[in-house]
Amino acid sequence: QVQLVESGGGLVQAGGSLRLSCAASGRTFSTKVMGWFRQAPGKEREFVAAISWSGGSTYYADSVKGRFTISRDNAKNTVYLQMNMLKAEDTAVYYCAAGRPSMWSNVEEYNYWGQGTQVTVSS
Repeated sequence: QVQLVESGGGLVQAGGSLRLSCAASGRTFSTKVMGWFRQAPGKEREFVAAISWSGGSTYYADSVKGRFTISRDNAKNTVYLQMNMLKAEDTAVYYCAAGRPSMWSNVEEYNYWGQGTQVTVSS
């Protein structure tokens, strides 16, 4: 079992930065792919970024590539999402997820989810 708790959301102006954290409990954290997803009001949950269990491989949605960076610290059981050059369209509830997906962007393949943290970008 893995339990996930996100933090770091808030209100920021367009062009600003935020760093989200996801603290995980459970001994199997280091063996799992970790992903970040987001959901805006009235929209489906969408993929943002994912990172392999070792941290050696990452994958990003085109909409955030070059602006967001995902990383993990297995010693601290924590995954991060550094978000720079934020835009109004990045406003959403951000969720971290854990699993062993064959397709990292597929929301259906992640087994564990956090409760989400709100990110609001004002234009």
